[in-house]
Amino acid sequence: MAEPENGLSRIRHDPEAFEAFYRRHVETVNRFVARRVDDPHTAADMTADVFIAVIDSAHTYRPSCGNEIGWLFGVARNVLAANRRRAGRELRANQRIAGRRLLDPDDIDRLVERIDAESTGRRTYQALADLPAGVRALLELIVVDGLTVTEAAAALDIRPVTARVRLHRARRVLRDVVSAQTPAMAYAKE
Repeated sequence: MAEPENGLSRIRHDPEAFEAFYRRHVETVNRFVARRVDDPHTAADMTADVFIAVIDSAHTYRPSCGNEIGWLFGVARNVLAANRRRAGRELRANQRIAGRRLLDPDDIDRLVERIDAESTGRRTYQALADLPAGVRALLELIVVDGLTVTEAAAALDIRPVTARVRLHRARRVLRDVVSAQTPAMAYAKE
């Protein structure tokens, strides 16, 4: 029995629907990636990989579980995690470099500017590295990426109440640890 098609699943077979989705979200994905990597070639590759993954997994989006931003950030997190695993293997890293499309100087300049603009977010992301993975992921999505607690819960596939409890505990632990560079944590949107 075929599953009912969600509105987002159209991007798998409708180039115009994909183009509209891409244009709507490419800057958000660029910012998300630029906060996590510091190489313009890797940032360009990861952004492209996120949208390829979106095409492949668009049928999994369920509006009842949250909005498309939360879902998109979940896809982006999975893509970046998979890339980190891949990067640890030298053979695959060499294959990626050999197959990379060369960027022109304007592309590199734009990506360097984006990476520089996101340096504070990247430092925040690095400061959170010692937290447990689930708590860290929640804080990244809320503090660094600006998602609401509900959107972050959807991206992590957890209940919003679980996310709120984790956020409360993390704030208590981090109050003395996190420097003034992340004041946004105190004002996470609901």
